[in-house]
Amino acid sequence: MADIARKEIVNRLIGILGANAVVTEEYALKESSRDRYRKYEQVMGVYTQPIPAAVVYVTNSAEVSKVLAFANSNHINVVPRTGQSAIEGGLETALPDSIVIDGSRMNKVLKIDPYNMQVTCQCGVPLQKIEDTLREQGLTTGHSPQSKPLAQIGGLVATRSIGQFSTLYGGIEDMIAGMEAVFPNGAVCRIKNIPRRAAGPDIRHIVCGNEGAICFITEVTLKLFKYRPEHAIFIGYAIDDMKEGFECLREVMAEGYKPSIARLYDEQDAQGSFGHFLPEGACILIWMTEGPVGVAQATDAGIKAIMTKHPRAKPVDSKYLSAWYQHLNWGTEQIAKERAEIFATKNIGITTEVSGCWDCIYDIYKTSCERIVQEIPDITMIGGHSSHSYINGTNMYFVYYYNVVDCAPQEEINKYHNPINRIICEQTLKYGGSIVHHHGLGKARARYVREEYGSSFYMLETLKKAFDPESVMNMGTLIPLKQ
Repeated sequence: MADIARKEIVNRLIGILGANAVVTEEYALKESSRDRYRKYEQVMGVYTQPIPAAVVYVTNSAEVSKVLAFANSNHINVVPRTGQSAIEGGLETALPDSIVIDGSRMNKVLKIDPYNMQVTCQCGVPLQKIEDTLREQGLTTGHSPQSKPLAQIGGLVATRSIGQFSTLYGGIEDMIAGMEAVFPNGAVCRIKNIPRRAAGPDIRHIVCGNEGAICFITEVTLKLFKYRPEHAIFIGYAIDDMKEGFECLREVMAEGYKPSIARLYDEQDAQGSFGHFLPEGACILIWMTEGPVGVAQATDAGIKAIMTKHPRAKPVDSKYLSAWYQHLNWGTEQIAKERAEIFATKNIGITTEVSGCWDCIYDIYKTSCERIVQEIPDITMIGGHSSHSYINGTNMYFVYYYNVVDCAPQEEINKYHNPINRIICEQTLKYGGSIVHHHGLGKARARYVREEYGSSFYMLETLKKAFDPESVMNMGTLIPLKQ
């Protein structure tokens, strides 16, 4: 709990940043108490989390340093944020009178360096903005999550984000050259921009994925790639079952091919986007190749050669895949439409993503779906897709819908969402996978962090204590609050 009263917190923040940078309007504070993890509560206008004392808008690292040092010396919980597209509770204010530090006004693209193939941005630069700018110059970061219209650079790095082209370009952690971050004691630390070094542990990974529980990211330098959309080739197959689909993905990755998209949808999830042409009951495999024309064509030929070993797989006309590709991302319009549908129907769709090696991912998928059907009431759909593959395994993105029946809005999360999450996490841990592939633990899955880490939890806990000894950084995220 904070050492000083709410009114004094606000007055001190105004003294540090000025009145125009400190928001205390009731609706803004309520909206800042949660993120899209509590989707049903959002739709129904219910607030169940402690309300913050203020939202503050910072414009440079010096301001971040002053606010964090103030919070640290007075034991005030701080929740860092930028684009506000989080969906795992990472932006919830778990403690009363927290300070939400918003970096969205730190929105300058500081340098585009096509010679060294790097771009340096402040934390609040929207990913859509920088990608649009870069693509006009024939460049790209290679990062394209579904949240691209909303997400900002700092939050993407903080949550260890991944994009739809990860099989070729990697996750955000593979794209980072250097960065700047501010720690709770006010220390501003810059990690220089270099391709690689062996001077001890890679300290970029203290910052990347910290989810605001260790530091506030203020600046990021990302690698750049040539943007060649004219070389893209879509490849698709209708396939009978997920087990064979996972094997097809494995064979392509094990042979060393690097398509930018490698996806496998089960029959339930496939119907949403591909039901207008896909045979009922079929799964679908999708690849996209890109890069220099020779590389794209060779990848296309290699994948098709591998698929000849699977005669039951039937080729899909690429025109359908090209049309699907144009509508992958979600912005404010799609979110507003979804909220209206939830309000009207009381039917809600949620996702949980995990990962595993090739020898366990099918078991994670199959047993999780079976348990959800057996144990959770009012399920209207359970399925999912794999969308990020590696030489040694892949992810599984569970998609589930349920009707909210006979419960108040504030009860929905514990009747449906949390129990489904629990089943998926239990099955994933049982078979040796990871309970979170790219959305971050947030507060939703922090309760399973000890089981996730096993004996290495000592390392995470020690890291948290070392950099945040006063426990002011996004409490309840990464490591759960003590009950």
